[in-house]
This record gives sequence, structure tokens and C-alpha cells, in this order.
Amino acid sequence: MTSRVLRIRRMVIIVLLVVGIALVGSAFAAEFTSLGPTPGFGVLQTLFFLAGITALTIAGFLYLSGRRSPDIPRSLQADIGIRLSATGLVLAYVCGFADLIRIGTHVRPDFPRPFIGPLQLAGLVLGLLVILTGLVLYATARGQRPSSSMEFLLNGTKGRS
Repeated sequence: MTSRVLRIRRMVIIVLLVVGIALVGSAFAAEFTSLGPTPGFGVLQTLFFLAGITALTIAGFLYLSGRRSPDIPRSLQADIGIRLSATGLVLAYVCGFADLIRIGTHVRPDFPRPFIGPLQLAGLVLGLLVILTGLVLYATARGQRPSSSMEFLLNGTKGRS
């Protein structure tokens, strides 16, 4: 890659990191300073939090993919890591907005506004763990090896380590 492309990539990663940290920080700051309009973590705070997590996840994958050689194809483990992180993001969004899509535990009229309860918080944490697992799988996937170590399953020869 040219130096200009690398500079642009670094700037995008830095911008995504700053935006992600700012969004997550503002979501928690509103909670700790009691500026949120709802009891507990409200919808806007959840939106800011999840948008920040999305930006941080994209920044992580951009950074990790920049460390890989562009000549070597992506391994199955790396593909699984990407898909697992995307699944974790979907899980986090569904759990975060469960009340809004009417599958949460606070959809009854005695709660004036939806908010994150303990079950939704557990789902959010599970989603974040799935995202981290995907990032770890992607980061530890085949680096400089030109072939998979499981190649023997396909053609009967021993794969290179």
C-alpha cells in the first residue's frame, strides 16, 4: 500500500476510536451525572453506547487487517472472527433495544419509558463478549502461513505449521 493510503487508514482508525470512546463515554457520563431522562440506562444512552461500540469494533478490525499482509488470503478462522463479531453486534443491538421492539421485560404501561433492565444488561454483556471473542479469533488467525494447518483434511497431505 502506498503511504497515502496508510495515512488515510490510520486517520480513519483514530477518528473511529475517538468517536467510539466519546460516544461510550457520553452514554456513561449521562448515567453517572443523572442527566438521563429515564430511570436507568435510557434509549438515547443505549443508542450512543451501541454506536460507540460499533465504531470501536470497526476500528479494531481495520487495525488488525492493516497488520496482515495483503498477499495472503484470509483464513477460515479470520472469517469466523469477523462473522462472530458481527453476530455480537446484532445481539447487543437486539438486547439494548429489546423494549422498543417489544421483546423486552419492560413493555408494560407501568413503565413510562423503556430502559435497560438486568436481563437486557446480561444480553449486552454477552454481545460484547462475543464481539471480543471474534476480534481475538481474527487477531490470532493464520498470519504469514500460505496454507492452512488443516489442509490435510482436503488433499491428504500434511499442512505446514
